[in-house]
Amino acid sequence: MATAERTTPTRASWVRRGVFGLVLMLLALVGGTAFRVWQVARENDRTEADIIVVLGAAQYNGKPSDIFSARLIKAKQLYDAGVAKTIVTAGGKKAEDNFTEAQAGALWLTRHGVPASATLAVGEGNDTLRSLRAVAQQVSAHGWHTAVLVSDPWHSFRARTMAGDLGLEAWTAPTHSGPVVQERVTQLRYIVRETGALLYYRLTRTPADDLFETFLG
Repeated sequence: MATAERTTPTRASWVRRGVFGLVLMLLALVGGTAFRVWQVARENDRTEADIIVVLGAAQYNGKPSDIFSARLIKAKQLYDAGVAKTIVTAGGKKAEDNFTEAQAGALWLTRHGVPASATLAVGEGNDTLRSLRAVAQQVSAHGWHTAVLVSDPWHSFRARTMAGDLGLEAWTAPTHSGPVVQERVTQLRYIVRETGALLYYRLTRTPADDLFETFLG
């Protein structure tokens, strides 16, 4: 009875297997990250904390954009519910601006019933990482330890990851209203953007805000 001959894998076949395995690993990494972006976006942790941190967005001469306003509304809801006694607004400004994002946010809050003594504007940083770094310095200076981060749903996982790397114990209570959550196409676009930005940050430990804003518009 004849026995089948075993063939030794060629170098080319080993290369093909290696490439296939690498592709599978990359797909798992990207897919797993995208799933976590989506998963954290659905969280709404209202656990009490030392502070509520509102991450900045565009403002126009002191008036928050619709996206920024949605974040501020959520922060005020948390404040009114007793989640924290202080709201920290974060974000710097462009050279031509009269207000920082942080100032515009604090001004909005005081105009909507939050005492000025319960707000702290940290007007540094033009991207998530630098803004959170400035916030982390203020947190340390005031003896605070915990924070609830308020941002857009799809931005929450990246913000929380960066906050943790900066030594800030933080959880997220994202907005669930506003322009970025109204249409599924917009939601998908932001999930793709945030997945790429988070992977870039994990690889380089530098912010990808400007890079992905240029790439995805």
